[in-house]
Amino acid sequence: MSLTEYRRKRAFDKTREPEPGKALPRGKRAIFVVQLHHASRRHYDFRLQIGDALKSWAVPKGPSYDPAVKRMAVEVEDHPVDYASFQGEIPKDQYGGGHVATFDTGVWASDGDPEAGLAKGHLRFELFGKKLKGGWHLVRSGKPARQPQWLLFKDKDEYAGSLEADDLLADVAPAPAEDLKRAGAGKTARKKLAEVAVSRSSARKDWAALAGKLSGARKKVLSPDAFEPQLARLGDAPPQGEQWLHEIKWDGYRIVSTVVKGKARLYSRNAIEWTGKVPEITTALEALGLDQAALDGELIAGQGTKQDFNLLQGTLSGEKQGSLTLVLFDLLYLQGWDLRAAPLAERKALLAKVLAKPPAHLSFSSHIPGNGDDAYRLAAERHFEGIISKRADRAYHPGRSDDWRKTKSLASDEFAVVGYTAPKGSRSGFGSLLLARPDPVHGWSYAGRVGSGFSDELLRQVTAALPADAQAKPSVHVPPHDTDLRSAKWFAPAAVVEVFYRGIGGHGLLRQPSLKGLRPDKSPADLADSDRDTPMTQAKPAPTKKAATKKVAAKSTAATKAAVQIAVATQAAARPAAAKKAASGSARQRPASVVDTEETQFKLTSPGRVVFPDRGTTKQQVADYYQAIMPWLLPEIIDRPLSIIRCTQGADRPCFFQKHHTAGLEHVDAVKLKEEAGNQADYLVARDARAVMEMVQFNALEFHPWGSHAEDPDRADRIVFDLDPGPGVPWAEVVAAARQIRKLLEDLELVSYVRTSGGKGLHVVMPLNPGCDWDVVKPFAHGFAETMAAMEPLKFVATATKKFRDGKIFVDYLRNGRGATSVASFSLRAREGAPVAMPLRWEELAKVKSGAAFDIDTALKRMKRLKAHPWVGIEDVQQDLDKVGKLLGARKKARTGKQ
Repeated sequence: MSLTEYRRKRAFDKTREPEPGKALPRGKRAIFVVQLHHASRRHYDFRLQIGDALKSWAVPKGPSYDPAVKRMAVEVEDHPVDYASFQGEIPKDQYGGGHVATFDTGVWASDGDPEAGLAKGHLRFELFGKKLKGGWHLVRSGKPARQPQWLLFKDKDEYAGSLEADDLLADVAPAPAEDLKRAGAGKTARKKLAEVAVSRSSARKDWAALAGKLSGARKKVLSPDAFEPQLARLGDAPPQGEQWLHEIKWDGYRIVSTVVKGKARLYSRNAIEWTGKVPEITTALEALGLDQAALDGELIAGQGTKQDFNLLQGTLSGEKQGSLTLVLFDLLYLQGWDLRAAPLAERKALLAKVLAKPPAHLSFSSHIPGNGDDAYRLAAERHFEGIISKRADRAYHPGRSDDWRKTKSLASDEFAVVGYTAPKGSRSGFGSLLLARPDPVHGWSYAGRVGSGFSDELLRQVTAALPADAQAKPSVHVPPHDTDLRSAKWFAPAAVVEVFYRGIGGHGLLRQPSLKGLRPDKSPADLADSDRDTPMTQAKPAPTKKAATKKVAAKSTAATKAAVQIAVATQAAARPAAAKKAASGSARQRPASVVDTEETQFKLTSPGRVVFPDRGTTKQQVADYYQAIMPWLLPEIIDRPLSIIRCTQGADRPCFFQKHHTAGLEHVDAVKLKEEAGNQADYLVARDARAVMEMVQFNALEFHPWGSHAEDPDRADRIVFDLDPGPGVPWAEVVAAARQIRKLLEDLELVSYVRTSGGKGLHVVMPLNPGCDWDVVKPFAHGFAETMAAMEPLKFVATATKKFRDGKIFVDYLRNGRGATSVASFSLRAREGAPVAMPLRWEELAKVKSGAAFDIDTALKRMKRLKAHPWVGIEDVQQDLDKVGKLLGARKKARTGKQ
C-alpha cells in the first residue's frame, strides 16, 4: 500500500507523527489499533494492518457492539504501522490537529485474503483486543462521496450486545479541555469500562462428576505451569489391531494448555509460554467455562494440511493472514480430577462432550478405531502429513513410547543445525545450514545442508540462533562426500529444523532438501533421545486394486508429464543469462508447446460470471483467452516478480493491485524480496503456465511484471517509456512521439520496440542485455524524459501532475525503478472493451488507430496469423547503458578535438 498521501499531508518537522520508512516489526502478527482523535471533530480512527501499512477509517461515533447499529466509516489515507503506538497532541496548524489517544489495540485475523475482501466491498474479520472482540464487518456503501464510505458493524456472535465505544473509556487518556470544547466530548451517559469480559459457556454440566467416573481418575491440585507431553515414535506403517485408534497428524505446533481458576495458559512442547501470542486460543479455552483443566492439542492454520504449515508460520510472523485453530486430542485434568491414568478412549470420550459445542478456534480431533490402513490412505488423499496411532487402552505418559506411533506420508525429518556456509548474492547471515542427525557411534553425523525454503522471518530467527563461536573444524562426524565445505563454519548442535527431502544419497546425505520450518518447540537434546524418529524413508499408502491395475497403463502418461515438468522447471531454474534466452528469446519468436498438456488444466469456479459487462465477456472466456495466448504471454512474465490486478466483481467494479503472495495460491511461487521500508515480503512469481491460470482463477485480469528477474531483482533488463496522452492530444501525436523516442535512442545506438498499452497510449520498450543496476537505469530514464520535455515543452511533460498535462503527452519514466512494473505484452486490461496490450512491429504503427486497438478477440486472431513474434530477435540484442556512457564520452572528446 502506498503511504504517499500520508506523507504529502504532513510536515514532519512540525508534527511528532511517525514518518514512513521505518522497518516493520519482525516476527509479530498483524495488528489493529483504534485511536480516539479530537481533531476538528471528535471521532475514532479504526486501523487494520494489511501488508506494510495500516488501512484506516474515521468512525465518527466509534464501534458499536449492537449488530443492528451500522456506523459510518470514512476511508482515509493509509498510515505507517508504527503509527499504532502514537499518542499525544498533533499541532493545531497541522493536518488532523488535536489530541490522539489509544482506545484499543491487539491482533486481528481474517479467514481469506483481506485485500480481496476490501476490493469486493465486504471484509469479515475478528479482533482480539481488550475492548473489541469477536467478529466484525466492513461493508462499502454504494453512496457517491468524495472519500469512500463504509459501514462498520458487529457480527451476531457471543459478544454482541448494547455496549458503545464511549462506554469503554475508563483507561483512555483524556483530551485537553480545549480539544473537548472544540471537537466534542461524545456520549454523556456512559458506562466506565476498561475491557469486555470473555463470553463463557452457559452450560451447567457437572464436569467433576463425569471426570470422577473415569477409570484411574484421582483427585489432585492442578498447577498452571506447563506439563511434559507424550510423544510418538516414527513407524514404517500404521500398527494393526482394534486396540489402536488413529488420528490425523496435524501439520502445526504442539500446544499444551492449563486452565486454573478460569484463566488459560498455553505452552509449546518445550514449555515456552504462548498465552499472549495466540489470544484467540486463550480466549476460546476460557470460553469453555471450566475452572480447572489440562488439555493437549495442535495449533494449526487453515485445514492443518502440509500446505497450511506455511500459512501458520506466516500468520504468526505477520507475513500472512489466516485463521488459527487449536485442535484438541487429549484431556488430562478436569475440575479437580487428574485423568492421566485413565485409558485414552475414555479421556477422548469425555473431551468430545466438553467440546460438543466448541467456541470458535477450538476443534476436537476425531479418530478412526482399528483400521489404520484406511486412516492412513485417507490422510494422504487429503494432503495431511500422516497419522498418529495411539493405544486406546493406555494411560498418558510423558515422553516418547510405543503407545503412540506416527506414520508420515511425506518425507520429512528433524535435524540439528551444526554450522553454516557463507551467504551469497543478496542473502545475509548465512548461505545454507549444515545439518546433523544423532549417531550411536559418533554422537552426531553430518546429514547434508539446506539452503532453500527460507522466509525472511526464518532467516532472521535462524541467524539469531547461530552461535558466535563458530570454528573451521567440523563439530560432528563428517562421512566421505563430494561437497566442498572448506569455508564452512561449525559449532555444537544449536537448534532444530524440520526439512523436506527427496530421499537419501549415496553418501548418506539428504537429496534436494528444503526447509519446512524452524522448530522452536524442540531442542537438539530431543533428537538425541535414543527413541527419536530413526526411520528416514518416505512411507507410501498401500495401493488399491484399482490403482494396481492402472499402473502399467499410466507409465506413458507419467513419463510425458514428467518430461513437461522437467522442461518447465529447467526453463525457470537456469539463471540469469541462459534461461533469459531460453525462456524469453526463442519462446518469444515461436510459441511454446508445453502449455497444451494436462499440467495447465485447472478448476475454474464461477465460469459464467460476467467480467466485462459492456460486452458480456465471462470468466470462462477470459480463461480461454489466457489459455490460448499462453505461448506468447508466458515468456513475457516467467520468473519475474509480478503485480496483478484482480477484479473479483468484474472490470466495471473496484479492482485491486496485488503484489504479495497470499494463502490459497498453490502453484504460484513466492519469492522473498526486499521492500523500500527495509522489510522483506513474498512476491508473486509465475514459473509455469499453471501458475498463470491459477491467478486467472483468482480473478486476475492484468499482469504487470518487473523489469528484472526474481533471481536477480537489482539488475534491470528492460526500460519502458509509457507515453500517456493528456486531454486533447490526437492519436497521431502519440504515434509521432513514439517514433521520436525511437529516433533519439537510435542516436545513442540503442534498439527499441513498441506496443499498444491497451489504454490510451503506447509503450516504447528498450531491452538491456546483460543488464544494468536500477540506480543507473532510473536516472537515465528520468533524464531522458526531462530532456524530451525541455526540447518540446508544448508537446511533452515529465511530471505526473494532472494540471500540467492538458494537451501534452506525459513521458512516464516512473516504471523504471526497482519494484515498479508495466503491463505485460498480451495482458488484458480491466477496462471497457476488454482491450489487450499488444506488441507491434514499428512499420505497423501507422495502421493502429488507438492504444486499445486490440481486444480479447482480435488479439488472438492477430497472433494466429503471425508466423513470428512482432519483437523477434529482442533477446539477441546486446546493449546496456555503459555503452551509452562510452558513446557520449567519445562524442564529447571528438567535439573537443575539433575545437
